[in-house]
Amino acid sequence: MIKHDIKNQNMFKDFEGAYEATKKEVGKALSTSPHIVREYTDYLNKATGKFIRAISLLTSAINEDGLIHDDACKLAASIELIHLATLVHDDIIDNADTRRGQLSLQKKYGKRTAVICGDYLLCMALEMDASVKNREEYLKEEYINLNLYEYMSKLCLGELNQHINNGNFDLTVFRYLKIISGKTAALFEASFLAGSILCEKDLSVNKKYANLGRYIGMIFQLTDDCMDFESTEDVAKKPVQSDYEQNVITLPLIHAFRELKELKQKAKLGILTRDEINDAVKRTGGLKYTRTVAKKFYNKALGIIDELEVTDYKRNKLIEILNKAYREF
Repeated sequence: MIKHDIKNQNMFKDFEGAYEATKKEVGKALSTSPHIVREYTDYLNKATGKFIRAISLLTSAINEDGLIHDDACKLAASIELIHLATLVHDDIIDNADTRRGQLSLQKKYGKRTAVICGDYLLCMALEMDASVKNREEYLKEEYINLNLYEYMSKLCLGELNQHINNGNFDLTVFRYLKIISGKTAALFEASFLAGSILCEKDLSVNKKYANLGRYIGMIFQLTDDCMDFESTEDVAKKPVQSDYEQNVITLPLIHAFRELKELKQKAKLGILTRDEINDAVKRTGGLKYTRTVAKKFYNKALGIIDELEVTDYKRNKLIEILNKAYREF
């Protein structure tokens, strides 16, 4: 791990302090936006998420003394703003009425306003990332490898790949996992990599954190796939039983299509009902299959955590994030 001089200890916080500082950074960014956009960013600030990606970055940034550099707070806040922007844009695409227990931005203010606000959030995120002043303290090569815009590109391409495959009833498991590796896992990968760079010099170790983030991101998406079949809107704080209605084909249904050829044919004819989908996924074990795939990613992630030379405190925090991703199973 990177050693820091005692005189610079005022640049470090414990986990709780760093977490609170990150939330304040996000809140400040949203509540002090230019007047023309502030009504909308204030509205988004009223229903904050679980900050899972920020927590992932902060946890990865914990050094051997159990402390986190202040830079991690800005990077974590930047990641959260990117995530928030993707949710705003997702709700426009899906025509979603609710998000995080309140009306979605597009439902309350209209699609055009929401599009512009989502774009503005991305700009805010990049500006916050660029405001980190201590980059020279870390290996230049490592920071070159942490270009948030590259991960934003992966995320966008993943979303586009999903859109292109909307209604593709022949979508393969391999192709689907490729889609979610960009759509969901890329931002988790960026979070874990960014945190590790702040406390680790070894590029091979940084790569392990990046892989860990990608595996955990895959698990989170597979959890979300199952929630669409198993959860309620009150619990999920967003629409459920809606993926297929948005022409999004997820893993439980891909498995059902593989097992029941007549089901796929009905889908292609446009005569497949939601009740038939739910019944088919249940009969073919689509959720069990999805859990099996998630378990493979879980075991890979756990293997990486076991390889990392970290304190018990940090290891437990990493496992806690992993279990949170896998909790629905």
